Amino acid sequence: MQFYENQIFHLYNQGNNRTKIFFSHENYLFFLRKAREFVLPYADILPYCLMPNHFHMLVYVNKIEIEISKDKIRTINKSIGIMLMSYTSAINKQEGTSGSLFRQHSKIKDGWEDDARTVGSRYEKLMFSGDNLYGRVCFEYIHHNPVKAGLVKNPEEWPYSSASDYKGIRNGTLCNQKVAKNLLLF
Repeated sequence: MQFYENQIFHLYNQGNNRTKIFFSHENYLFFLRKAREFVLPYADILPYCLMPNHFHMLVYVNKIEIEISKDKIRTINKSIGIMLMSYTSAINKQEGTSGSLFRQHSKIKDGWEDDARTVGSRYEKLMFSGDNLYGRVCFEYIHHNPVKAGLVKNPEEWPYSSASDYKGIRNGTLCNQKVAKNLLLF
């Protein structure tokens, strides 16, 4: 994964062989606490959605690395790796399993690729442009994941995404709504 400062990235990963990664309500909340601890020092989370077997976050990277102690620097890549390893360790203990919970490499897309990317089957091919069209499409795609999966009828009904925060139904603090609105022009 290659992150750059002052850019938007779509970060996602899923369970090995598409297996579940969240087994209880507490697992979802634990993962969100880990995201707060390991992602927020580097980036603003714009939207997020945690699904039973995968997760999505759209992040705006502010810093690639931070000083965590005297003479010790940690990169955002390392921090995300620690977050996933920590979560995996807790789930392995809970479930009495061992080994990797997630696919080997988390994926990121920044929309700056020379070729157009498809973001979900119902969205047309897009390229990231100055008006952050790619970011806006990812924002909607992330929130509509539970609807597409048939888990809810409306995005704001899924308790493990930021959709209800943006609708004003819940007052979550993980996402930086002000930054999202400024960057994504909505």
